Amino acid sequence: MSIFEYNGSALVAMVGKNCFAIASDRRLGVQLQTIATDFQRIYKIHDRLFLGLSGLATDAQTLYQRLVFRHKLYQLREERDMKPETFASLVSAVLYEKRFGPYFCQPVIAGLGEEDKPFICTMDSIGAKELAKDFVVAGTASESLYGACEAMFKPDMEAEELFETISQALLSSVDRDCLSGWGGHVYVITPTEVKERILKGRMD
Repeated sequence: MSIFEYNGSALVAMVGKNCFAIASDRRLGVQLQTIATDFQRIYKIHDRLFLGLSGLATDAQTLYQRLVFRHKLYQLREERDMKPETFASLVSAVLYEKRFGPYFCQPVIAGLGEEDKPFICTMDSIGAKELAKDFVVAGTASESLYGACEAMFKPDMEAEELFETISQALLSSVDRDCLSGWGGHVYVITPTEVKERILKGRMD
């Protein structure tokens, strides 16, 4: 088993019309043994920028703390929040710095940039960025997430339709992966509000 699959995870971010959604499962496991069913994989950097971390849970928490520290330094120096594109470059640099002993994480970055344009991207454990205009996925359920998102995604969805689409894609995908599941955690971000919802899924 790959170290990336040790804790199991499912992460997906999707863009809509001047909005985006990011969702994850809630299971924390040690291989096939479930440890917790309310584990947080999505972190708020500021109101318009969210970070999802799949992979080894301990590395994800360490990396998150380092990134929050770097973002707070930026806020103090620049007196403004980081743009999503800038934050993606920061994450990439932090990961590449540790390329000879990497964090076993695959980050998903989602945010609203200038003129409320949604930005999403993912990267591998040494910071090679992969940008997308529709959706990005990460984690042990990523193969089934690709299939579900390809089938369900359509451009320029409004916030409610986007929530429904990402939720259905997540729930149907984690049913096909025994290392992730136990419900879902969804954030839908528009220029004016942040909606957070918990999904109930199969508990087996």
